[in-house]
Amino acid sequence: MKMSSGKVLYAIVCGAGAASDLEAFVLLAQGAGWHVRVIATPMGAKFLDMDRLAALTGGPVRTDFREPHETSNGLPPADAVVVAPATFNTINKWALGITDTVAVGMLCEHLGMGVPTLAVPQVKAELAAHLAFARSLDALRSMGAHVLFDPTAPPDARMPSWREVLTELDGILDGRTGGRPKTEAQ
Repeated sequence: MKMSSGKVLYAIVCGAGAASDLEAFVLLAQGAGWHVRVIATPMGAKFLDMDRLAALTGGPVRTDFREPHETSNGLPPADAVVVAPATFNTINKWALGITDTVAVGMLCEHLGMGVPTLAVPQVKAELAAHLAFARSLDALRSMGAHVLFDPTAPPDARMPSWREVLTELDGILDGRTGGRPKTEAQ
């Protein structure tokens, strides 16, 4: 597949409902000139058509750490990272630096490298109200992550559309979100 630019986007996906439609996000991002690579948590992988995504992106969906004999992770360097949908579990582990999955490990690493990173949580209201979740979002923002999440949205609208996610990423890269990474509810 011919890309109109060399921009590389890591799409990190967790085990929540919106993951089953990740193909739509990949196609939108590719249409905007991104070369997309997909990394999934073990639960996120259960929502995906791995073969279809590999065919679309030109590379396998990464779900595990590289083996000791592998000299490279096989991924081109990322220009940006989007984790969507991001689950309660992944947000909390990421904020604490618990890298027990390749997805969370990459989130920690790329945030530490200063790669623009957008988190788009998809969590139940009960989990969004949990103190640990709010603290984790604050911690991630303080480390430079951008968060697109409206905890007051009705459950069927809590996850923004893939187009809104891509628009938010464009805003981050163009500097339109300004200053402190924002949350929709702010």
